[in-house]
Amino acid sequence: MNEKIEFPIRINRYLYLKNICSRREADRLIEKKLILVNGKMAKIGMQIKKNDKVELKKEGKEKLSQKKIIIFNKPVGVVSHNPQFSEEEPNDFLPFKEKLSPIGRLDKLSHGLMIMSDDGRLVNKMLNPEFKHEKEYYVAIDKKMDSNFLKSMARGVDIEGYITKPAKIEKINNRSFKLILTEGKKHQIRRMCSALGYSVEDLERIRFMNINLGNLEEGSWRKLTNKEHNILMKNIGKK
Repeated sequence: MNEKIEFPIRINRYLYLKNICSRREADRLIEKKLILVNGKMAKIGMQIKKNDKVELKKEGKEKLSQKKIIIFNKPVGVVSHNPQFSEEEPNDFLPFKEKLSPIGRLDKLSHGLMIMSDDGRLVNKMLNPEFKHEKEYYVAIDKKMDSNFLKSMARGVDIEGYITKPAKIEKINNRSFKLILTEGKKHQIRRMCSALGYSVEDLERIRFMNINLGNLEEGSWRKLTNKEHNILMKNIGKK
């Protein structure tokens, strides 16, 4: 899962591929003089060679250790990002001074599990479809599904020229099911159902990788348990 490092390489990309910090965070740490290369202060944009020694000062390590990862149960009507006018976003429900960013969005009419973090390293490692991380949803549709619906959803659906990847689906009753995806195209589930002649009436994300929504109340948040955190870091290849 980890990308091979080819030298020479820009220092911010080197730190990202070494799972130390995001590229943007690396530049911030360099600006604050918290990174050394061969005992000297690092410079933004400098090239790292294979035998160079790259170190974080103690303060830099402490900053990175304070990164937050939380889960939030998004209510219907709350937007995942970029609120307009009187719209609410997840950060309006959180007590932190600095904003956290969503890792995987939910549209305004959907609800359920969102992972929020200020750790930029997580985004690509959790959302890149090549890693095939699972996201599980509860879906209710507007009418009784026919015999081909479940097979089509599992096999892959043509949404405007793109064939969705195979998915796992479990029927709950004639108008609802659970769906596990390993990709996340914009409005994917709604578009899949629409292509087959159905409308989504309820859409809830209930799991992302090893993290389950459980009985967390709408509009509430919690930190990951130590077990959840450790499994997550192992699954995305971080040490």
